[in-house]
Amino acid sequence: MARQTDPGIAARIDDALDDARSVLNIGAGTGSYEPIGRAVTAVEPSAEMIAQRPEKLAQAIQVRVEELPFEDGSFDAAMTLLSDHHWSDRARGLSEMRRVARRRVLLLNADPGAAERFWLTRDYLPGLLSLIPDPYRRPGYWEQELRDQLGPIEVQTVPVRYDCHDGFYQAYWRRPHAYLDPAVRAAISVFHRLPAAEVSAAIDRLRRDLAGGTWERRNADLLSRAEFDVGLRLVVAELDGTR
Repeated sequence: MARQTDPGIAARIDDALDDARSVLNIGAGTGSYEPIGRAVTAVEPSAEMIAQRPEKLAQAIQVRVEELPFEDGSFDAAMTLLSDHHWSDRARGLSEMRRVARRRVLLLNADPGAAERFWLTRDYLPGLLSLIPDPYRRPGYWEQELRDQLGPIEVQTVPVRYDCHDGFYQAYWRRPHAYLDPAVRAAISVFHRLPAAEVSAAIDRLRRDLAGGTWERRNADLLSRAEFDVGLRLVVAELDGTR
C-alpha cells in the first residue's frame, strides 16, 4: 500500500491541533491522518474513497467542502490534508472551514509556488506545472490567498524524511527508483491527470538516467540527507471567534 500514515507528519498535525477535542477532517479520504483520542467527523466527496476507509474509523459523510452541512462553530478545529488542490472553489472551501471551526483551521499541502524546484517536475515531468493555475505558480500567492480567507496564519515548513511512509508525489525525493513502480504511481493523482504518453516518456527517461548514473550525479547533494524540504507546508490559523 503506497499511501500510509507517516508518523513524523502525523505528530506535527497532532501538535498543531493542540487542545482541540472535536475535529472536522475535510477531504478525509481513507483517514490516514485522523487523530486518535479526539472526536473526529470526516467528510469526503468520493464514494470510492469512503469505501476504502478502515472499519475502525468513523463513517465519512459524502459531501463537498464548498457546501458543509454544519452550523457555524460546530468544531474546535477543521483540517484538510493534501486535498485542497482538488477543490473546485478553494476560496469558498477555505471560507467554509473558517465558518465551522471555533478555534483553529489546519491545512497541510505543498506550496504550488515551489513545484518547479522538485527534481521530478524539473527534469522529467514539467507538464505538472500546466495543472497549476498561473497565479498559484507565483511565489507567495498561495499563502496570501490563505490569509485572505482565514486571517492571520502561521506557515510551518514540514521537512520530509528519506523513508517517509506516505507515498505522495514528493515523498520519494531520495528514492527515485520508486517512481518506476506502477503501484507507486497509481497512488499519486498527478500521474493520472497528465497524458499517459507524457508520463510514460518521463518514466523512461528516469529509468535511463538511473541506469546510467545521470540522476545520481545531478542530485548527489540529496543522497546524504535524512530529510529534505520538498515544499510541504503546515498552515495554522488561530481563530478569534469572529466570522
